[in-house]
Amino acid sequence: MPRTVGRVRFHKPLPVPPSALDAALGAVDPIDLAEAAHRTAAVVVGRGRATDDPEVTARLVGLVREIGLATVAEMWADRPARSLPGTLWRLYLLHEWVQRQPEQVAAAFGAGSAHAEVYRVIAGVAEPPHPEDLRRLTSAILTGVFEGDLATALDRAAAFCHVVAVGLAGPDGSEVPEDQVRRAARLQSTARDLQASAGLWRRGDLH
Repeated sequence: MPRTVGRVRFHKPLPVPPSALDAALGAVDPIDLAEAAHRTAAVVVGRGRATDDPEVTARLVGLVREIGLATVAEMWADRPARSLPGTLWRLYLLHEWVQRQPEQVAAAFGAGSAHAEVYRVIAGVAEPPHPEDLRRLTSAILTGVFEGDLATALDRAAAFCHVVAVGLAGPDGSEVPEDQVRRAARLQSTARDLQASAGLWRRGDLH
């Protein structure tokens, strides 16, 4: 049964055969898909920032639970990192990672925090970081997208990514697996993109 938040209707994700999805996407103009991604991102952010209803905010923060991560990816994952839909995708993906693997993320954050103290302070995580603290942090960051200063929320997310990346990269000089090094590099790239998006938002140029 669909639920409605303002004018946005949320549906539980339904299984769709890959062949049907490929056929549908093949029939859509890529320009239309790009425009739709930017429109939906603007609607989600605009709806959240236009209301003071905590239930609406909670549902937007929990968008992945409402419509599924695959649906969010279809909407926004292909857009540039330094755009509104690309930024939202990275925030929701970060939030989902922390919700699913809080112990792993807490260990990496703890390892990196002593070597990235300024970023730890910006992120705003208690010491020592517990898994539930990080779950609350990413929820608070997403809430900040819809309440308060969106640029500050992006700065906090960037700082969080930076600290975790430092922790994953082995700041004590220990050997780490190659896939972990690659994950750290991706997080560092995400941190830079989120910080750049914060600057774009402050200038009114994040679309």
